[in-house]
This record gives sequence, C-alpha cells and structure tokens, in this order.
Amino acid sequence: MNNEKKIRIGCASAFWGDTSTAAKQLVEKGNLDYLVFDFLAEVTMSILAGAKMKNPEMGYAFDFVKQMKPLLKQIKEKKIKVISNAGGINLHSCRSVLIQEAEKAGIDLNIAVVQGDNLIEELTRFKELGITEMETNKPIPDTCLSINAYLGAPGIVTALENDADIVITGRCVDSALTLAPLMHEFKWTDCDYNLLASGSLAGHIIECGAQCTGGNFTDWQDVEGFDNMGFPIVEVYPNGEFIVSKPENTGGLVNFGTVSEQFLYEIGNPTEYILPDVVCDFTHVIIEDLCNNQVLVKGAKGCSPSDQYKVSATYMNGYRIAGTLVIGGMQAKEKGERIANAIIKKTSRILVENGFEPYKYTSFDLLGTDSIYGPRNSSDDSREIVLRLMATHSEKNALTILSREMAQAATGMTPGVMNYLGGRPSVSPSIHLFSFLLPKDQVSVEINLNNKTFKVNIATAGGYTAPQENKHSEVLDSILDTNISVSLIKIAFARSGDKGDHANIGVIARKPEYLPYIQAALTSKSIAQYFNHNLKGTVECWDVPGINGLNFLLKNALGGGGMASLNIDPQGKAYAQQLLEFKIPVTEKIANEVNAL
Repeated sequence: MNNEKKIRIGCASAFWGDTSTAAKQLVEKGNLDYLVFDFLAEVTMSILAGAKMKNPEMGYAFDFVKQMKPLLKQIKEKKIKVISNAGGINLHSCRSVLIQEAEKAGIDLNIAVVQGDNLIEELTRFKELGITEMETNKPIPDTCLSINAYLGAPGIVTALENDADIVITGRCVDSALTLAPLMHEFKWTDCDYNLLASGSLAGHIIECGAQCTGGNFTDWQDVEGFDNMGFPIVEVYPNGEFIVSKPENTGGLVNFGTVSEQFLYEIGNPTEYILPDVVCDFTHVIIEDLCNNQVLVKGAKGCSPSDQYKVSATYMNGYRIAGTLVIGGMQAKEKGERIANAIIKKTSRILVENGFEPYKYTSFDLLGTDSIYGPRNSSDDSREIVLRLMATHSEKNALTILSREMAQAATGMTPGVMNYLGGRPSVSPSIHLFSFLLPKDQVSVEINLNNKTFKVNIATAGGYTAPQENKHSEVLDSILDTNISVSLIKIAFARSGDKGDHANIGVIARKPEYLPYIQAALTSKSIAQYFNHNLKGTVECWDVPGINGLNFLLKNALGGGGMASLNIDPQGKAYAQQLLEFKIPVTEKIANEVNAL
C-alpha cells in the first residue's frame, strides 16, 4: 500500500472561532496535498445573515482570510490546494478579500466559489409548497434568517477539475470538503459507493479538528501538549483505506480510542449515515493502531444516495436572556433556589402589571451542585455556586425587566450574593432551527471561476432504500448475575454530542471481551432511566461490531438543542461524561483486571 498514490489532507478548523494556529502548523509540518477548513454550523449561518444585513460586504467567516493571509506564499510554493466552507452566505466577498491579499503578496491564485446552497429567496415558494419540518411537521416560519441546502462534493470536484487552487463554498456537508479532492485525485465516480463512503468517513474523522487527535478524549490524562495540539491529517489510498495522524512534534494523541470516539461522534444510525453523495454503512468499519500516532481505518460500505437534500433554516423566535449570580457560604444551593424562584415570581408579576404576556419559558441551574445530573446526584453541601437563570419571551422589553430586577438579589434576598458574572445580562434573539427535505432537482449548483459561471451536473435520481434494521444485540440477563460492578469508564471509551434536539452517545469497549457486559447493562431502557431528567423522547441503540461499540440516540433530550435550548449543556457534550459513571456488572476476573490498572 505504501507504494500506491496517496493523498494527504489536513483539517485546520472545526468551527468558526477555532484556534488560529492549526493552519500554520499543518502547512509547515503536514506535507499536505490539501488543506480544509470547516467553519459553519446552523447558528453560524444566522450570525452571518445578521452580519450581512448590517454590512453587505460581510456574511462570511473572516477568520479564514486572517489565517490564510500569512500562509499564501507557502501554500502556493508547496502546491497545497485549499477547500473551505468559509463563504457562508457571501461567497464572493470572501473571495474578493482573499484575492486582494494574494495580489498584495504578488501571488496569482485561481479561486472558485461553489454557489447554490443559499435558498433564502425561495421562502415564499416553500410556503406555497406547504413545506413542513422533517420531525415536528410544523409549517415553515413566515420569516427566516437563513435557508441553506447541505450540498455534497460535485461542485468542489468540478472546481478542482478546472484548476482551482482554492475552493470556497457555502453550506455543504462537512465530509464533502475531504471527499471531493479524493474523488478528483482518484477519479472515483458518483457510483463508487463504497469508495465514497470511505472518503466521507475520512472527512468525518477530521472535520472536528483536534477531536480525533486527543481533544475531548475519555482518557484525557494520557494526552500531553494541550497547549500545542496537533491537528489531524488523513493519508488516503485509492482503495479508500486511510491512516489518521498528526504532524510530528506536536501535542495530542492519535490511537484507537481517540479515532473511535470521533468515528461515532454525532452519526446517529451507523447503518445509514445519510449524506447527499452516498448513504454510508459504518457498522463494520475497522480501526487499527499502527502506533507512533498513526491509526488505520477501513471497511466503510456505501449505497446510492436519496434524491433529496437536507435543508436547514434558522428563524428568530422571540428573545432570550441568561443571567448569572455567584453565591457563597453555607446552604448555597438552598439560597440559589430561593433567589431564582423569587426573581421569576416577582418579574412574572411585573410583566402582568405592565401588560406583557407571561414568559414563554424559564429555567435555572445551580452550577457547582452537579446540576447536570438532575435529582440523581445533586450536591447539597456546596458552599460556592453560580446561579444561572434563563428566560424567553416574545418581546425584548419584557426580558429587560428581568435583567434589571436581578440586581435586587445583592441586597434584598439571601446573604452571600458576591458577583454578577459579566454584569447585568443582555437580551439576545432566540434563534431556532427548522430542517426539511427538498428534491435535488430543485436546487441548481454553479461554479464561478475567473469570471465564468457554469452549472454543475449532479445526479438527482437517488435510488436509496432503507436497510434492514440494525437492532441492539440481546444479551442474556444471566450475564448480570454478579455482585461485582465497575464504572463504565473502566471498560469503555465514550463521547457525546448533538443532532439537533437529540443527544448522540457513542460507547466503545476497551477490549472485545468487555462488550457483552456493556450490552447487557446499557439498554435503551436503562439509558432512558439514567437521563430521565432531560429525556422527552425515546432512546434508540445500534450495534457497531467493527469497533466493539454501541451508539445511542436520545431523542428530544437537549431542551430544543443549540440556541433554542435553555439547558446548561445544549449540545449534550457532557452526557458521555455522566454515562461513564454508570455501574456495569462484570465478573470478578474483569473487575480485578481493570481495577489493577
């Protein structure tokens, strides 16, 4: 395999606001063919839309230009091609500013934009079509901040075929930034489904940056160099197999655990990970340690995609406020509860007196009392807490009342109110997500390069049919007939994240022989009971035998998810951390083995 052609792709950004050091590290140390940047999320699109309304020249991720500016000469000399979704909703402004920087440096670059994802002008038509939300069936809002289709790889491939040095896109699936150059370099067709699945998996592994090189890792104590984290590189071969690594002499860690955790991160059903280019079956993916911070990944399968794009809109649904008070001394938890309830009760009365409607929602958390665990593990003896009080309302002025009235807690409520973190809280728009499906033949994708615009040919017929259900393996209850239990963290890795309002938790056995005990203890029922303080829906579970793993989806467990949620953990980032404390019945042999480590 080492004698075959291989393509090295590095990812320098997982989100808008990620570190500014990754691009330089990868360009100087990565020996790359391609450098990709991922900047966009649904909330980001609404922020960019607001920025463009204030200034027609904005609406793109300007971090991209800042990071590229000092590297343009090296990128040109090393013939590294760059792909990024930094265009947001103003691709041409993003390109114009980058061209200006290149001209100042005396560098000639072919910069293409892939356009067609921005569907905001279609809102009226969508309303006439009776478009509804894909899960709730609610009608599309009357006004939206952004509406964007998740495009796939063809537009980027077309740009590369026309000698683009840099390709700027708007909204596309994150994995397409990596899949596209592999299709271009290896001449994979849009019907090479297993290869497309492998390339998409490579993109999925690196799209969250350092999350596959030791960031957010269960065994974080084993990771050195958080101050200089190595960012990921995939070295991909024509057969779709790839090696995950990082630049030498950088911090972080690449091993089976770090890559497996990222592999299951936010994929939902591993049997049908639906992308616009291919529907992936990841259940039998194999991840092998090669040591020296190198991991081999292989075994992805694919089938034909559907004939629809997923489209995500964001819209404003009133306003929200988040205020914090630091409270100290004895009975801090009881003080916090008393203060929060008093503020809500008093301001609710003031709203009525001033002709406002009641709050839409209110909630509060007592940080420092294990509040994310709910009633199960709430601590009563903390002597230093932060009260986080949240509320939403249709009118901004109503929440201004709450912002003002919180101040009374310092002198007119319990003793021990020490500080307002960040001062009096400000009122901000409450942004919500609305997702739906749209036939691909209703979306026109184009490339603009060197003042020429041409249409991208995209297969729209689809052909996808749902696979047989991948049911969670049934394990005999007799395996639980033991008085010995260990915490899940002793025998498994785990990572969690969000899929809208759903929480995704991936669990991977540290050894194959531990898996039956994990399967017996972690069921949809037991997970639902463990997270019943947040869960509003059902729990689904799938086996991932290739890595001895399980993947759970907790539906409607994030309080609306993203910016719509009032939860302290709106993206479910700490759900796996809570689950790692779950007690798993095991044999005496296993208990002795793991407790000796």
